[in-house]
Amino acid sequence: MPGSGIWRTKTVEQSIADTDEPGTRLRRNLGAWDLIVFGVAVMIGAGIFTLTARTAGDISGPSVALAFVFAGTACALAALCYAELASTVPVAGSAYTFSYATFGEFLAWIIGWDLILEFSVAAAAVAKGWSIYLEEVLAMLGGEGIATTVSVGGVGLDWGSLLLVTVLATVLTLGTKLSSRFSFVITALKVTIILFVIVLGLAYLSPDNYTPFIPPAAEGDEAGAGVEQSLFSLLAGGSGSVYGGFGLLAGASLVFFAFLGFDVVATTAEETRNPQRDVPRGILGSLAIVTLLYVATSLVVVGMVPYTELATEAEPEGRKTLATAFSLNGVDWAANIISLGALAGLTTVVLVLLLGQQRVLFAMSRDGLLPRALARTGGRGTPVRVNILVGIVVAVAATFFDAGRLEEMVNVGTLFAFVLVSAGVLVLRRKRPDLRRGFQVPLVPLVPVLAIVACVWLMLNLTVLTWLRFLAWMALGVLLYFAYGRRHSLLGRRERLEESGQD
Repeated sequence: MPGSGIWRTKTVEQSIADTDEPGTRLRRNLGAWDLIVFGVAVMIGAGIFTLTARTAGDISGPSVALAFVFAGTACALAALCYAELASTVPVAGSAYTFSYATFGEFLAWIIGWDLILEFSVAAAAVAKGWSIYLEEVLAMLGGEGIATTVSVGGVGLDWGSLLLVTVLATVLTLGTKLSSRFSFVITALKVTIILFVIVLGLAYLSPDNYTPFIPPAAEGDEAGAGVEQSLFSLLAGGSGSVYGGFGLLAGASLVFFAFLGFDVVATTAEETRNPQRDVPRGILGSLAIVTLLYVATSLVVVGMVPYTELATEAEPEGRKTLATAFSLNGVDWAANIISLGALAGLTTVVLVLLLGQQRVLFAMSRDGLLPRALARTGGRGTPVRVNILVGIVVAVAATFFDAGRLEEMVNVGTLFAFVLVSAGVLVLRRKRPDLRRGFQVPLVPLVPVLAIVACVWLMLNLTVLTWLRFLAWMALGVLLYFAYGRRHSLLGRRERLEESGQD
């Protein structure tokens, strides 16, 4: 048994063997195109419809396009590492499973707990955004005055979010292949709308709006000092991280949220017919498509209106979106089309985030770190109990709680996972050079090291408050591991049986 105690590792062979365990077996029915659809479905959504305008107005100015390039580069480096590990360890759980095979059980639990934060918080936050767009679309269709949030006994109830999560959790329970087909239809629609936005927006560009490309750093109360400024800005003695060089870097760390999704592709490796070939294609293909669309869209948006008009105002209705640039140019009909596209786009985002959350919990439950009863699959080869649990938790969060600005909280957890995955490539290359790798990262160790540096750099440009919340969540996870996970670990039980046999 490699390792012992909290550092015990689960061999790649054992991880793959566990996928054939009766009662917890997933159906293999996905191909490369299905995975690309999943990746594009989750990445094209909240980021392109909401983050682009807000980041330009509040943080980076016109240089938001460059921020997307920085974030996309970091993702591309990490994506290469994900592709190698996913093709080597084609098992549900993504970074959690990879960490179990390389760093040991404790760090695997930490990364699994981290992924729970990433997917659950993101799904709830995006579901809230979907509900807002639903209200706008209903008004556009003649349902003026219909609110998606109502007061029940003094408690705000968002029935729009509840409806979305309930329907999507049901779709996932019926089968992953069905959810892939559902995603394909909606993803094709929103990609078409985004291309329409880019082409139409070209007619309203003004070169003056690109100057200054990197606005001078904000001063005083507008600089976002204290716990609201980036950690790097604080350590470097900066007065804040709004506009200027610090704003550009902070913007890259924020728009990183828009790329959240390619790692979800890795969570479906166990359900892929040829994971060694198709998972790398799914990860890299989806990332390439959305990076091109993000950069093009951001250049169009900041070229249509001055970046100052995209800044968030004090009023709740002051939050700007992609449609704002068209409304400010008097093209309201185009803004309505964008709202429809956002509604479709955010639907598939929530769908794939729920899928990723379910697969991580499924993998952790199958290993005994969470109750193993959750890992049982139904007649359709889907983990029904996990699906129901995740659906209930996310539905409650999205229905009754104000999601607020959770993008940064999601980002720090995701970047932390990317760091461990990139390091995992180096560790597994050294420990298990004999393993079959359907895809290999080029220029090792240079590329994994660059991926680690890029992700840590983005983490440092998140706010101090985000770091404090992240550390508190991780501390809670450590307590839960020692209270339950360590004692119920299936690998730990095997270890104790072997020791008792030797005695």
